[in-house]
Amino acid sequence: MEQSSGVGVLDKSVLVLEAVESGATSLAALVERTGLSRATVHRLAVALEVHRLLARDRHGRWRLGPRLGELAGGPVGDDLLERAAGVLPRLRDTTGESAQLYRRQGEQRVCVAAAERGSGLRDTVPVGSSLPMTAGSAAQVLLAWAPEDPLVRTAAFTPRTLAEVRRRGWAHSVAERESGVASVSAPVRTRGGAVVAAVSVSGPLERLTRSPGRLHAPAVLAAAAELAAD
Repeated sequence: MEQSSGVGVLDKSVLVLEAVESGATSLAALVERTGLSRATVHRLAVALEVHRLLARDRHGRWRLGPRLGELAGGPVGDDLLERAAGVLPRLRDTTGESAQLYRRQGEQRVCVAAAERGSGLRDTVPVGSSLPMTAGSAAQVLLAWAPEDPLVRTAAFTPRTLAEVRRRGWAHSVAERESGVASVSAPVRTRGGAVVAAVSVSGPLERLTRSPGRLHAPAVLAAAAELAAD
């Protein structure tokens, strides 16, 4: 453990949360990553699940829970999240694909709101999920209008890609973050024009094709305009 607060159960709980940061994780993998006993990991994970800081997928693997996204998204009454509650379901219904809203947190982007496709092949990103800022169309959007960032040096995209995102006003990615998945994203802005979030649709490459922007950029841009501050 790199840092210790002096409160053992808290430090161990943080270890468990950090162990699932990269995605759904089995109990055995949690034990290996944390170095804690199986009984301790299971007890902590169940307790974190009660508080919705962890959740389990349909395979029983642990992942970050929705409460983290709610906390990351801002306080109760966050205007952007309130608008997203109406906008994302409409975007999902218009495109037929899962819709997400991301905010940047350091070197990660956090899904703070989502509207999932009900059936069929889909790209599921639960609220609270932390994804890298180095791959995916939402990451491109969050970096394109930001000051020069060293993360771009290790990204799957290039400064030239970001320049193109700024020129056309939206981003797309094809199997950049995950094999077989494509996405389209657009910037959500404040009244002053600052980019504070990225709204996205994502789904399997076989439906979105290798040119997903042709299909869904207009709808994603319209959603971004609805989400923008009045």
